[in-house]
Amino acid sequence: MVVRRRRKVRKLRGRTRSMSWGRVGQHRGPGSHGGHGAAGMHKHRWMWVIKYAPTWFGKHGFNKPFIRDYEVEVVNVGELDENAELLVKQGLAEKENDAYKIDITRLGAQKLAGRGKVTRKLVVIAPKATSNAIEKIEAAGGKVVLPEEQS
Repeated sequence: MVVRRRRKVRKLRGRTRSMSWGRVGQHRGPGSHGGHGAAGMHKHRWMWVIKYAPTWFGKHGFNKPFIRDYEVEVVNVGELDENAELLVKQGLAEKENDAYKIDITRLGAQKLAGRGKVTRKLVVIAPKATSNAIEKIEAAGGKVVLPEEQS
């Protein structure tokens, strides 16, 4: 195959009506530049694909099926114990006698975990709680209220 070493624009000189291309309209349509749009990507434009668009063809990667997947927000008993007074001041908890009543859903959490120490008497309302968290709160004289117990 003969390589065209000079650019096509160099031939379009002389400023005549046809610029040496013959009748008006020749070398004007898609035939003069290899076809409409993405024509020739597997044929005469293959080198362009390899160089500039290597991911043009084929499937790439894996599409995960849509599953409603959300992270469960967890709050630890140690955090509740440390911040009990602050939560009362902010209006997110109540103090009843000597116990602090805290609803963790108002804090944006869905689960109560057992990390940390419990020194205060806490009454915690939680949708879910770990067994370790329940043991620690009950050992300090408080209790955990789960949804089964509320209804």
